[in-house]
Amino acid sequence: MNLRKIVVFVAGPYNGDIKGNIAKARKVALVLWEMGFTVFCPHLNTAHFEVDCKIKDDEYIKGDLVILERCDVLFMVPEWESSKGALGEHQRAAELLIPIFEEKDALLDWAEQWLRLEELKK
Repeated sequence: MNLRKIVVFVAGPYNGDIKGNIAKARKVALVLWEMGFTVFCPHLNTAHFEVDCKIKDDEYIKGDLVILERCDVLFMVPEWESSKGALGEHQRAAELLIPIFEEKDALLDWAEQWLRLEELKK
């Protein structure tokens, strides 16, 4: 089973405890990579850009939504409900009918079924 074909977008809080939130998202991303998925984690893509880059937070959120549209799955980090950005990512994924998961076992079950269907299409 080639899970690497599936691109997972990791969504969760960034602002507030920035260092802690980056660490939480990174931990989730590592687990998903080790499970075999290809993972995009915006926390790591633009870590500390709020200091280093002179654009507003909304611009990062807009960019993240562009990347999300190219992903297969959205995976929510615990406490995502407290994040404006993660709420927007969740809403956009739902609009695009991108599967949304909060538990890795449920994601893995979905991925196995998705890969079987892809194999049948060949």
